[in-house]
Amino acid sequence: MDQPVPMSAPREMPAPRPLRDRMTVPALAFGGMLMAVMQTVVIPLLPDLPRLTGASPGAVSWMVTATLLSGAVLTPVLGRAGDMYGKRRVLIAALGLMVLGSVMCALSSDIGVLITARALQGAASAVIPLSISILRDELPPERTGSAVALMSATVGIGAALGLPLAALIVQYANWHVMFWATAGLGAVGVTAVWWAVRESPVREPGRFDVVGALGLAVGLVCLLLGIVEGGEWGWAGPRVLGLFIGAVGVLGLWWWHQLRTPQPLVDLRLVSRPRVGLSHVAALLTGFAFYSNSLVTAQLVQAPEATGYGLGLSIVQTGLVLLPGGIVMLVFSPVSARVSAAYGPRVTLAVGTAVIALGYVVRIADSRDLWMIIVGAAVVGMGTTFAYSALPMLILGAVPPGQTASANGVNVLMRTIGQAMCSAAVVAVLVRHTSPVAGVAVPTLHGYLLAFAMAGVVALLACTAALTIPGDLVTDGTRRARDRTRGARDEAMEGA
Repeated sequence: MDQPVPMSAPREMPAPRPLRDRMTVPALAFGGMLMAVMQTVVIPLLPDLPRLTGASPGAVSWMVTATLLSGAVLTPVLGRAGDMYGKRRVLIAALGLMVLGSVMCALSSDIGVLITARALQGAASAVIPLSISILRDELPPERTGSAVALMSATVGIGAALGLPLAALIVQYANWHVMFWATAGLGAVGVTAVWWAVRESPVREPGRFDVVGALGLAVGLVCLLLGIVEGGEWGWAGPRVLGLFIGAVGVLGLWWWHQLRTPQPLVDLRLVSRPRVGLSHVAALLTGFAFYSNSLVTAQLVQAPEATGYGLGLSIVQTGLVLLPGGIVMLVFSPVSARVSAAYGPRVTLAVGTAVIALGYVVRIADSRDLWMIIVGAAVVGMGTTFAYSALPMLILGAVPPGQTASANGVNVLMRTIGQAMCSAAVVAVLVRHTSPVAGVAVPTLHGYLLAFAMAGVVALLACTAALTIPGDLVTDGTRRARDRTRGARDEAMEGA
């Protein structure tokens, strides 16, 4: 396996550019928020899209499924490409595909074009791991933790902002305007990254594993399609069983190929290390636990008041209910970075997942009062901030610099799989706990509380996984960085 080859040191760039360097973190964070906004903007449209496009509800649902599948496939693939060919270059390409997808949605009402466009937008899922890898390469160690925490928090911030803004646009303007707006914001994001972000000098040259990329793509599509469509097609039906069998077979062959190729798409030898492998397990469980919060809350508060528990809120009001959670994630991102610096990201991850479980206790205790719903969702958001900021720091401390983007891409992939599993599990719970309201079957409050309890248990499993991760190498590295900084300061004082 070739070792990472630093082409040059980040701090030895020939021309200082203080303004652009100060804007590196904001530009990358803006890109992360755009990614989250892109994933949520279509949600307010889903009920009306069959009428607007003339397509069936099943076909319209593929506007969400296509983004999920392409994002899951492209995140590790683009992460590896970034490690090999330049992270800034690949990041701009991913954002460019997102803009292209928005323009296609803005220009067409054909469902085939819309699904294709949404698949292109899935490339933006690679923005977070690529950006985190750039931050590691470009920032001094004492700034990396806070920047990574902010980058991780953009997932919640962008989703919290995107839902109400998209709903407002859909409510008061033509639905194509929403995609023109995201295309404009995306163009700003591409320009900001091109202007403010340096190309990372840390690369791992070699030949791209095309066979590995194709195998991973086929295996993940079979796995995730089976999870997403299992409730609709029937978990014991031939299509779903065939997809799962195909996923096991293809991913098994892919695993065998990755262990034998000299330059694999995913270095499974790194995954076999407990610190990396357990971090991926924790990411899957955390993704499951986190996603239930926004998924279930949105449905619960929009339930009709005739149910006895629903608040009958509009999609705009629902977005405003979720907005405080996004603000909490922004506020607590520097706190999570300080906890990681003091105690290590393993402790931060354990604390975060425990707080998520506590948030679900609040949700179970009271899911009727609006303010308690907001508080409970905000507590889950706070725990998610701690957990999501710790996961990439665990990876950064355990893999070579030349593989950070691909390794973090796999970690984000595990979170995506966890979210898909959560969606399927929540649907399975809610469809089994319904009652008729005005002749329509709607989920009962008991069903929602069971979904919260399920997510809380998974959060505790994630906490357990975090506590089994070996000692925090990042903390040792942080201490060494502090020692170097202190030594340099002492030398300066002695020379003064």
